[in-house]
Amino acid sequence: MPMIRECVVTTIDATGHVHIAPLGLIQDRDEWIIAPFRPSATLHNLKAVPFATANYVDDVRIIAGCLTGRRDWPITDVQGHPVPRLASALAHAEFRVSRVEDDETRPRFHCTVAKVETHAPFRGLNRAKAAVLEAAILASRLSMLPREKIDSEIAYLKIAIDKTAGPEEREAWDWLIEAVTQFYAR
Repeated sequence: MPMIRECVVTTIDATGHVHIAPLGLIQDRDEWIIAPFRPSATLHNLKAVPFATANYVDDVRIIAGCLTGRRDWPITDVQGHPVPRLASALAHAEFRVSRVEDDETRPRFHCTVAKVETHAPFRGLNRAKAAVLEAAILASRLSMLPREKIDSEIAYLKIAIDKTAGPEEREAWDWLIEAVTQFYAR
């Protein structure tokens, strides 16, 4: 089974407008696969401009923010690559689409890695960051999963938030819980 790496992907449309989206990238030997759902801005952008940047971040507010309508994160140009990276990325990888497998639900953009750069040190793991990541994945699937599963998973993940979260993780958690609450209030 291939490994999936959660990160934040930046893409651009034909006019150069940047789109930021959290995605699980699939590693398949030496290539990475971006498999966005239809319809999505990431899918549209990859068709128009077949390049992407995988941003490896430890600020989970970016992931939670993108899922809750907060997409205005600072970016910076990447020399020799058309797609910018997140300014706060600890590292980034520059992707070029080598081929596309069409699919009605999730086309697969097979990418080669042109370059990987490191920008800041990784300072270790935090259970609250992992809890926010898992809650973000749940929040992205509210219409697909039973409410009981969402509620029980969130209750379990909240233990890590209560025990280990700093201000950034608490803020990201609150954004996600607000989105879940609003979804079920409809």
